[in-house]
Amino acid sequence: MCRDTFDFLHDILAEDLMRRAPGCLTIPSRHQLMIALWKIATMDSYGSVCNRFNVGRATAVRAVRRVTHALFERAPNFIQWPLGNRAIDVIRGFEVSSGFPKTIGAIDGTYISIDAPKVIPADYVNRKGYHSVQLQLVCDHRSLLTHCYVGHPGSVHDRRVFRLSEVSNYLYENENFPENSHILGDAAYELHQHLLTPFCDNGHLTERQKRYNHYHSMARVMVERCIGLLKGRMRSLLHCLPMTRIDLMAEYIVACCVIHNICILRGDEIVEVAIAAAPVENIENNNIHHQVIRNAGVLKRNVIVNNLQ
Repeated sequence: MCRDTFDFLHDILAEDLMRRAPGCLTIPSRHQLMIALWKIATMDSYGSVCNRFNVGRATAVRAVRRVTHALFERAPNFIQWPLGNRAIDVIRGFEVSSGFPKTIGAIDGTYISIDAPKVIPADYVNRKGYHSVQLQLVCDHRSLLTHCYVGHPGSVHDRRVFRLSEVSNYLYENENFPENSHILGDAAYELHQHLLTPFCDNGHLTERQKRYNHYHSMARVMVERCIGLLKGRMRSLLHCLPMTRIDLMAEYIVACCVIHNICILRGDEIVEVAIAAAPVENIENNNIHHQVIRNAGVLKRNVIVNNLQ
């Protein structure tokens, strides 16, 4: 993170980092922010952080909590669904970068590793065999986050996480998808008029369907890049969250997402970290209502297939 970005963060958070209750004086706000950013951006233990900044463990823990809570409270200011002219800019951005039409976002999920919680630890074991919580992301053509949803145990399937998130409700509100636009997801998601998935490659795809999958993949790679950038900058998300309280994990992760967006908005770039792709599970749903919705998605996908050059 460059100095200008740090100063910007300090300016918007300084007031929340001041101690208001009577008692011992707290350390300076800039010092608190440096401690929190170091803890978020590295895999150092609290012992190492305390030695580096010459503070006690309790002081370091409180600094991280103050900063992450303040960032969490400001998340709506920096993580926003694209609407109006901004949505049009995103659609154009995806068309320029990938050639896929009318796209306002790409969606995917990732695991955030945690220590085994004390309550129902088995629920947090994901299909890869370690304890985690789910993070679902939607991003635009710049890998800027437009929505994040976090907190479900790792054993919950991606499709269920999606159905419980706000984005699932967005699909039924046409005003969230100007010009009949859509977001792109992999085969773990259910095909919808506003959420397009690739064709399942059963070895019998037509050339047009293969071309569609190619352009779809070129556009959807933005969310994979976004996850790589997020975990590359906030490396505590690559290893194991430095906390045991489940109720604080969502705030911490959302705070990381806010920092990610602030850095992108300010042009503070970082090298992407490659994240291994999770295996895709395609679950069929034969419910009549879902079948009607799927049919609208099938029709729209076929129109795009025939129009792609």
